[in-house]
Amino acid sequence: MTKSSTIGYPRIGEKREWKKALEQFWKENITETELLTEMKSLRINDLKKQKDIGIDLIPVGDFSMYDQVLDTAVMFGLIPDRFKHQDEKALQTYFDIARGNDKAVASEMTKWFNTNYHYIVPEIEADAEPTLVENRLLHYFQEAKEKLAINGKPVILGPVTFLKLSKGFEKKDFNKLLKKLVPLYIQVLQELENAGAEWVQIDEPILATTLTEEDITLVKDVYQSIQQELSSIKTLLQTYFEAVDHYEEIVSLPVDGIGLDFVHDEGANLDNLKKYGFPEDKTLAAGVINGRNIWRENLDIKLSQLETIISKVEKKRLIVQPSCSLLHVPVTVTTETELQPHLKNALAFADQKLDEIKILTDSLNNGRDTVEAKLKEQAQSREELWKSASRNNHEVQSEVESWKDVEPKRDQHYPTRQKIQHEFFQLPLLPTTTIGSLPQTPEIRQARLKWRKGDWLDQQYDAFIEKNIREWIQRQEEIGLDVLIHGEFERNDMVEFFGEKLEGFAFTRYAWVQSYGSRCVKPPIIYGDVALTEPMTVKEITYAQSLTEKVVKGMLTGPITILNWSFVREDISNFDVTKQIALALQKEIKFLENNDIHMIQVDEPALREGLPLKTEKQKEYLDEAVYAFKLATSAVKSETQIHTHMCYSEFGEIMNTIDQLDADVISIETARSHGELIANFEEISYEKEIGLGVYDIHSPRVPSVDEMVNNISRALKVLHPRQFWVNPDCGLKTRGISETTAALTNMVEATRQVRNLNGVYQDLPNPKRTTHI
Repeated sequence: MTKSSTIGYPRIGEKREWKKALEQFWKENITETELLTEMKSLRINDLKKQKDIGIDLIPVGDFSMYDQVLDTAVMFGLIPDRFKHQDEKALQTYFDIARGNDKAVASEMTKWFNTNYHYIVPEIEADAEPTLVENRLLHYFQEAKEKLAINGKPVILGPVTFLKLSKGFEKKDFNKLLKKLVPLYIQVLQELENAGAEWVQIDEPILATTLTEEDITLVKDVYQSIQQELSSIKTLLQTYFEAVDHYEEIVSLPVDGIGLDFVHDEGANLDNLKKYGFPEDKTLAAGVINGRNIWRENLDIKLSQLETIISKVEKKRLIVQPSCSLLHVPVTVTTETELQPHLKNALAFADQKLDEIKILTDSLNNGRDTVEAKLKEQAQSREELWKSASRNNHEVQSEVESWKDVEPKRDQHYPTRQKIQHEFFQLPLLPTTTIGSLPQTPEIRQARLKWRKGDWLDQQYDAFIEKNIREWIQRQEEIGLDVLIHGEFERNDMVEFFGEKLEGFAFTRYAWVQSYGSRCVKPPIIYGDVALTEPMTVKEITYAQSLTEKVVKGMLTGPITILNWSFVREDISNFDVTKQIALALQKEIKFLENNDIHMIQVDEPALREGLPLKTEKQKEYLDEAVYAFKLATSAVKSETQIHTHMCYSEFGEIMNTIDQLDADVISIETARSHGELIANFEEISYEKEIGLGVYDIHSPRVPSVDEMVNNISRALKVLHPRQFWVNPDCGLKTRGISETTAALTNMVEATRQVRNLNGVYQDLPNPKRTTHI
């Protein structure tokens, strides 16, 4: 019989109970015991739902208190040196690594492959001696067995992927560290085997990236070493997010099962299966349900796909599952009571995807006629959405078509624009600014909630927003910032805010997904053609500008980020959707410019996260991203300065693309990565202006003046002072007022000290190109 399975389940709860418990603990409003009790209750509830749906192989250990990569590092005692004086088993140490404390900065955080989930980057020295501190998988396995009689499928991040995602050692030390880790993995699996676990899922998503033959040989050696030490437990090597390039070698690895993504593989995994077959001694876990989007599947197509698969793999050796962990989608559609029926009926969140897996599995095991009614219901729901007016806006479609053979570009080249802008704005050397958002206090969130519920009228809410803008314009002036922001107090989320003002978007009430730590986002749903009907940001930004003689930046979210941080329709290409968004933003930028806002930041923090894992596919994606950004921004006058911001990604790999965006100023996170990006500028020449974040806003600690002086000075070793802007590494929405004020005050003072350093930077010429000093 074919089995059903899940790769992973959302950990946050139907209404973010997980997030709320964590934040209450961090605020010391609940004890550690109370936190652990709440988390256990959530885990048990999630396991019970999967059992009640009828899933055969239910994952355990996919739950995390913060991040699964951090879990793996801490489990093996691989904690940064600056935290080693703390109890390595303590929960507080675990959170300190992720969030920092008064004495130590947090570990770096970056994107989990090409998703909007962020993981904590393990820091491992070449001479590290990992040990098994605690077998967390054994605990979760026993919990599921004792509480719900579930013989769960423990899930662990594989050793090759874990080390590939780590930092702190040189490439030559990789094999040495791997050899130290493999015996510990064997110990974990043997303990699970002794406890009665039948299957264990070992996640190796790194196998879906571009690997060398040397890498593949290494993987073979690792799993040969693991398999020969096990007797009864079955190992399922799980890949996702793309096809595997070395198909024949991967499916021949010494494991009991292979998990392949049949959704995001663009047909490559299926083609390889048809061409090369599948080993008769292994189980195939077929990821046929999209784990990264929220639309009901065409189950007829999925059944046809599965029929092709079972022509190569016996039904008894087949597992039906999602393409990846359901961590990347919301929990359930059932709590959404305000969506239009034709849209709601076309959606499938985690629970509904499990239903789809069960339907497919039952069809294979019991015959199609047993699920025929459900198949017809799915088809009817999809057809209603296809025929809706929202997907047939001919004006938008015509406008996109009109740009088909047009390359957007600015009127003047950058060196000319730079001179015009320096004369226009008259900013001091090393101008100080922030990224965009300012603290969203409980008072602000409560006011927005009252307004949304109708308890406050528009006039009362607008007055409240203006009050906060006034207070923060004054506070920014007192701090001494050179370029101000209005604070984004009217914005709930940097994507959701814009989606609410554009046609073609829909919004949910509880469709949250985890982004990093306790930070959850509620992605908009792009279900129709995107159109702008009236200005989105002009009112608040022009009001802020009326309060000060200093420059106030207009703040927008870029087309690629809106796309990547939304759940996107699948009936047209992503590129066509992006062009629709870009044209809407182009209109908004013109509205701002016509209202005398000439410094406009168009943020693209998600640009790199959409980068395909396969090297050969990346150029097309990056070319489309550049086109969309320029389509949105290139119609402005030369004196209008276009800024953009990006955060938490491997920027060195895409610096050429960043340059091609042709933004006048870019700000990039470097504080949490300890300034590693700065080293890139020792190797490349970059002529435009840039802000490298001088402190980490994701930690509550307030960095000292000296610390930021050092960060600024380090950047000035590779960037000309006329290029460099001073700013935090990201928006300040999640920080408190007092810590934000203190940190920005220190940042401005640090800048003043660097400016006045023996008068060195007082009268430097405006360079025509990058000068390394």
